[in-house]
Amino acid sequence: MTLDEWLAFIERQHSRPIDLGLDRVRIVSERLGQRQSCPLIVVGGTNGKGSTCAMLEQILLVAGYRVALYTSPHLCAYNERVRVNGRPARDAAICQGFQRVEAARGDVPLTYFEFGTLAAWETMAAEQLDAVILEVGLGGRLDATNIYEPDVTMVTGIDLDHMDYLGPTREDIGFEKAGIFRRGRPAICGDRNPPQRLLESAAAVGADLLLIGRDFRPQRQEGQWQYQGRRGNRNALAFPALRGTYQLDNASCALAALAELGDRLPVAMQDIRQGLALVTLPGRCQVLPGRPEVVLDVAHNPQAARALADNLGTMQLRRTTWAIFGMLRDKDIDAVVTAINHRIDRWLVVGLPGPRGTSGGDLRKVLEQRQVTGLIEVLGTPAEALRYARAKAHEDDRIVAFGSFLIVADLLCAHKPDAAKRT
Repeated sequence: MTLDEWLAFIERQHSRPIDLGLDRVRIVSERLGQRQSCPLIVVGGTNGKGSTCAMLEQILLVAGYRVALYTSPHLCAYNERVRVNGRPARDAAICQGFQRVEAARGDVPLTYFEFGTLAAWETMAAEQLDAVILEVGLGGRLDATNIYEPDVTMVTGIDLDHMDYLGPTREDIGFEKAGIFRRGRPAICGDRNPPQRLLESAAAVGADLLLIGRDFRPQRQEGQWQYQGRRGNRNALAFPALRGTYQLDNASCALAALAELGDRLPVAMQDIRQGLALVTLPGRCQVLPGRPEVVLDVAHNPQAARALADNLGTMQLRRTTWAIFGMLRDKDIDAVVTAINHRIDRWLVVGLPGPRGTSGGDLRKVLEQRQVTGLIEVLGTPAEALRYARAKAHEDDRIVAFGSFLIVADLLCAHKPDAAKRT
């Protein structure tokens, strides 16, 4: 089968798109005889995990290591989820992974993410690698990535998201994310106000917990920054190429992980400087070329929306800021709107497809209830909203699209049609 055919096939293999648990995926992994042969870093968190994974990958690549990264979701092509040596895996390699998983699973039903995680491991195992980085999909304790045994684990920022699966409070969510910690292994936490249940979980399992602000920290300096950690400092560092002051915390988490693996994966100062300067991550405060300015950001929870609002505040002042906005109904829409309302002058709301999607009309009601200051209009799709905004906006205005990966994917793939071969 082609990759498109495989993706359609694996979507039909389980009655629910999300069904958290490790039993099914562990059975198939054992049948496949999956083994680990190089250092493994597992990264979880509500916000910041994608940025941190990208920094880890880039620094290790610059240092000359062969690195694989598994991440989700993808924006334009499924291949984005499995990167080997900085490049998306080829169709043939991913299809071979799917084929091996299908041959091994028998009558075990696997979700789309479980099938993809097992196949990604097969794809990566076929390479001679020095390091593997896995980004947790949802939560941690019951996520498919948690069947593997990490050398270092990490939880970045924690906020309210996926409450239907992880629980209604930060304490519940912190407990679920701490489920990736391992006894005697470094467990890095990049949240500056970690939930008590995360701390208790780390203590209960016997993890070697490192907290930002206590065991490691970034120190901002004039035109540069310094990393201070328990295994030493890194001085005169370049600021990460990713936008946002919070990226220093993400970079510090990455450096803390690399410090813990220093005996097996040593990196030089120049590797870190160059890696941070070269790192990229689509859809995170990404500015498209042209006028008016278009900013794409996948922010879909309150913490991410506050970070986006802060970023907009530090960027060049614009006459009018237009928002292309859509969200899934299981997200905290009201809190996201509250977090960023003061940066928006005109709201263009769009509905999202599927059973979790919120209609444009329902989003308009939320905005009206919040009594947002900007004019509200309902458009059909993100692409239609962008065309409308570009036609109406002044060249000194700004258009910011946010609220969901689906919004950013639609606009990014339209901007780069060659990248959208498989969605």
